[in-house]
Amino acid sequence: MPDTDRSAPVDRSARPQPLLPLWLALPAAALAALLMRAAFPEPAVWPLVFPGTALLLLALIGRRAWGAILVGLVYGLLFFGLLVSWTSRYLGTIPWSALTVVEGGLTAVALLPIALAYRWVPPVWPRGRLFTLPVLVGALWTGHELFLGNWPYGGFPWARLGMTQSESPLGSVTSWAGVSGLSFLIVTTTALLIEVARTGAWRRPLHLIAPAALAIVLLLTPLFPTSVAGDMRIGAVQGNGPTGYFDDREPYSVIDSQMAATEPLYGRDLDLVVWPEGSAGYDPFQDPATARRLTRVVTEAGAPLLANTATERGDDIFNTSFLWTSDGTADQIHDKRHPVPFGEYVPDRAFYNAIVPDLIGLLQREYTPGSNPPLMQVGDVLVGLAICFDVIYDEVIREGVTGGAQVLIFQTNNADFRGTDENLQQLAYARTRAIETGRSVVNISTVGTSQTIRPDGSTMSTLDADEAGALLDDVELRTGLTAGVVVGPWLQQVLLWGGLAGLVLSGVLARRRRA
Repeated sequence: MPDTDRSAPVDRSARPQPLLPLWLALPAAALAALLMRAAFPEPAVWPLVFPGTALLLLALIGRRAWGAILVGLVYGLLFFGLLVSWTSRYLGTIPWSALTVVEGGLTAVALLPIALAYRWVPPVWPRGRLFTLPVLVGALWTGHELFLGNWPYGGFPWARLGMTQSESPLGSVTSWAGVSGLSFLIVTTTALLIEVARTGAWRRPLHLIAPAALAIVLLLTPLFPTSVAGDMRIGAVQGNGPTGYFDDREPYSVIDSQMAATEPLYGRDLDLVVWPEGSAGYDPFQDPATARRLTRVVTEAGAPLLANTATERGDDIFNTSFLWTSDGTADQIHDKRHPVPFGEYVPDRAFYNAIVPDLIGLLQREYTPGSNPPLMQVGDVLVGLAICFDVIYDEVIREGVTGGAQVLIFQTNNADFRGTDENLQQLAYARTRAIETGRSVVNISTVGTSQTIRPDGSTMSTLDADEAGALLDDVELRTGLTAGVVVGPWLQQVLLWGGLAGLVLSGVLARRRRA
C-alpha cells in the first residue's frame, strides 16, 4: 500500500490566508496612516488612533513576509512623511525625505513580526486565539515602538500611540503603566475587537467580558495619586527673538529680547525665572557681556534664572542649561542628553558629507551628549529638566523624577519650525509627561507655544506662538512616584522580550505542526 502520509497533498486551505487582497490592503494601510496622523497634533483627534490601528492590523492579517513589508512600507512612509513634514521648514526636502525613508523603512521591518503572529498563532492555539493573539500583537507593537525609539543614533520615539492621548480620558493610564503601557492597551484592545468579530465570539456574551474590561480600564482609570508639597512661583519668559538657524540677528539680540520680555516679572516676588533653550545667545562662562546681562536679570527679578545656551569645555561643545545666581555665576548645570542627529551633530560625518556636502557643511558644531543629572536645586525644591527633544526620552524624565524632582521644566527652541505642527506635537509630549509623572510642567519655548501644565495634564496658562511675553504661576509641587514611573520601564521589558519569546514559540510550534 502507498504511504498515505507522504502522498497526501498539503492542505493549503488550513494555512492562514490574507484577510484583504494586496490591492485592497495597500490603500487600507494608506488610510490607516492618514487616520493615525490626524490623531497627533494637529488636529489631534485622539479617537482616530483606534480605526487607524484597526485598518493597519486588518491589512497585515495573513500576509506573508514580503507582502507584510510592502504594507508596512506604505503605512510607514506616508505616516512619517506627514507627521514630520516640519523638518523641511528651513533645510528643505532632503532631511525630511531622509527621516521619512529611514523611519518608514524601519516601521515596515518592525511590523513584520505582527504579520507573522497572525499567521502562526491561530493554527497553534486555535482555542486560546481570542485572547493570546491580541496580547501578543499588542506586545509586538510595543516592541516596534521601542525599536524605533532606540535605533539608529539613539532612536526617534516621536510617534508612540500613547502620546496621542494627552488630552483624552485615556491619558491617565500613563500614570499607571507609562506611555508604552498605554500603547500596548490601545493596540491590544483594537486587536481583541477584531478577533471578536472574526471568530464570531460576539455571539457569546461571556466572550465580550474582556473587551468590555479593557474599555473600562482605558476610559475610567483615575490618575495615580501623588502628594501635594506646596507651590513655587515661577516666571517663564518667551522672548520671541531671532533664534532660528537662519534668522538674521544682531549681536546680543537674542538675550536682549529675552530681557525685554522678562521686565513685567520684576518685583513680583518670584522663586525662579525660566528662559528657554538657546536664550542666552552666548556662553556666559566665556563672554563677560552675557554674564553681566544675566546678573542684571537676576538682580531685578530677585530670583535665580534658569537659562540655556551652547557652552564649551575643552574640545567639547554642550547644549547646557544653567542656574544663574545673584553672585554672577552658575554652580549648577545640566547638558542635553540626546543631541539631535543632523541637527546638533552629524554622525558618520565623512560618509554623509560625501553624499550631501552642501547640507552637511551647514552643520559645523558637534554637540557632545551630557552625562550630568537632569536636576537642579532651587532653594529647598528639586527641579527636573529636559532640554528640547529630551522630553521624548523616558529615561531622562524618569531620572529627574526618581532623583526627587517636585516640578518639571522643559526648555525648547521651536524657531526653526515656525508655522508648523512641531511645537504642538512637542507640547503634547510635555502634557503626557505631566500626567505620567504626577508633576506640574513648565514648558517654555523661544517662540511658542509655551504653557504651564498641571499634574493632571490640564493647562494652567499659555503663551501663543510668535508672541513675546511671560507666564507667572504659583506652580503646584508634588512628591511621590507614580506606577507609570516605577513600573513603566519593567513593563516595557516584559512586553518587548515576552512578545518576541511568544512569537518565536508560536513559530516553532507552527513549523512542527506543518511538519
